[in-house]
Amino acid sequence: MRPLRLAPLLLTLAAAPALADENQDLNLIPPSVTEPAPPASTPPTPTQDLRQRIYLENALILNDRRGVLVPAPAPPAPDWQQRLFLDARKEWALSDQASVTYSGRLNLQADDVEPTPTHHNIRNDFREGYVSWQPLSSTYLDLGRINLKNGVAAGFNPTDFFKTRTVVEPLSIDPAVLREDRLGTFMLEGQQLLEHGAVTLAYAPKLYDPSRIYTQTSLPSFDPMLDRTNAHDRLLLKGSVDIAEGVNPEFLVYHEGNRTQFGTNITEGIGQSTVLYAEWAGGDRASLIADAFRYGIDTGTLPPSASAVLPFDPRSYFQNDLTAGLSYTTPNKIVLNLEYQFHQAGFSPQDWRNWFTTGQAHANTPAITESLWYVRSYAADQQEPINTHAIFARADWQDAFIPDLELTAFIRVDLHDGSSVAQATADYYLSNAWTVGAVAAVDPGGRRTDFGSLPQAASLILKLARYF
Repeated sequence: MRPLRLAPLLLTLAAAPALADENQDLNLIPPSVTEPAPPASTPPTPTQDLRQRIYLENALILNDRRGVLVPAPAPPAPDWQQRLFLDARKEWALSDQASVTYSGRLNLQADDVEPTPTHHNIRNDFREGYVSWQPLSSTYLDLGRINLKNGVAAGFNPTDFFKTRTVVEPLSIDPAVLREDRLGTFMLEGQQLLEHGAVTLAYAPKLYDPSRIYTQTSLPSFDPMLDRTNAHDRLLLKGSVDIAEGVNPEFLVYHEGNRTQFGTNITEGIGQSTVLYAEWAGGDRASLIADAFRYGIDTGTLPPSASAVLPFDPRSYFQNDLTAGLSYTTPNKIVLNLEYQFHQAGFSPQDWRNWFTTGQAHANTPAITESLWYVRSYAADQQEPINTHAIFARADWQDAFIPDLELTAFIRVDLHDGSSVAQATADYYLSNAWTVGAVAAVDPGGRRTDFGSLPQAASLILKLARYF
C-alpha cells in the first residue's frame, strides 16, 4: 500500500494556536523494535473523577511513512489501524480507612500488517490494582500494582524513576498522557504526613529476571507483564519540607540493582499566574549506548559482537538529568509550559555521526542495522530521551473559541540538529457522555537528524469516545 500523503495537512494542524514529550521516540520507532503509534487518549470530561471513569473509545489511525537512510527492521508500521478499547479506572471503599483501586484497558485492534484475528489483536493492560489503608490519621499504606509518579516538569521528569518499561502501545506521545496510561509496579508504599512536610517510602521487589524488549508481535494478550516492572529490587525514599509559604522542595533517593540516584524537585510561584520549577536527578551510570548493548546482550536479544557496532565508553560515572522551566496561565484559561531538558547520558553529536555513518555503510547488513535501531528501541522502552539537549513547549486551552472545546499541543526540539516532534489534539465534549476528537502528529527534520531519521513522518487520528 502506498504511504498516505498527510504531511502538509498535519503540519498545518500541528501549528495550531497551542504548541507545546517525554521520550516521544517510543511512538515513532519502527514497530519491530517497539510498539506502534496508536491513538491519543481521550481526556475525561470536566465533570468526571480521574480516579473513577469508564469509557469506550474507537479510533482510526492513519500513518504517513518515508524513506530513511538507515533501514528499519521489518515489518513496517501499518498504513492504517483501527483501535477499539474499553478503559476503566475504579475505586471501591472497603471501610472509612480502606479502599481497593483498579485501572486497566481491554484493547481490540486491526491493521493492514497483522492478520485478523490473532492473539495480537486482543490485549488487556492491567495498569493498577492495589489496596489502600489508613491506619492512623496521617499515615497511609498501599500494596499492589501502583503507578507511582514523581516530578514537577511537564515534558521530561528525571525523578520519575518508576517510568521505565511501563508504556505499552502508547495512546499518545503527550507526556501527560504517558504518565497516566502506563503499567504500575508491584510495590509496598507508605507515606507519613508531618507538621511541616511528608516522608514516602516505596519498595518494589524483584519478581522476574530482566526480559527482552517486547515488539508488536510478541506482546501477550492477557499477562500482567510484571517482568517489565519488577525485574530488580527497587527502593525509593522521598521527603518534602515546607520552607516557606508556597516553597516545599522535595528530595529523593532511589536505588535499583547496583545503582543509586539522587533527585530533587522545587517550584516557586511568581504572582498568581506564573510558576517556576526545576527537576534534577543524578547518579553513577554508563552512557545510553553502553546500557543498551549491555541489556541486549544480557537478555539474549543481541550477540556479544553487537557491542562493536558503535564506539562507546563502557565506564560508569556521575551523570545528570535536568529540567528547568516555567508554567504560565493566561486569563482565558490557556496553560503554557516552556522547558529546557538535559540528559547527559544521551547521544552526543559524535554519537549521532557514528550512528548514521555506520548505518549507511552497512545498509545491506541487517544484523548491524538492527543493532543500531535496538539502541533507540532501548531508550524508548526505558522512557529515556535519546538526545542530550532539548527545548519543550506545551499549551492546553480549555473552552477554546467555544465552550467544551479543548486544544492541547506541544513541540519538542532537539537542540543539536533542530529536528522536532509536534502533536496537536482537539477534543470536543458533545455532552458528559460523548467526546469526539482528532490528533495530528509530525516529526520534521533532515534525514540525518534525530526525528527526521524515523520512518514515521506523520499520523492522523480520528476518535470517538462514550463515557459511562
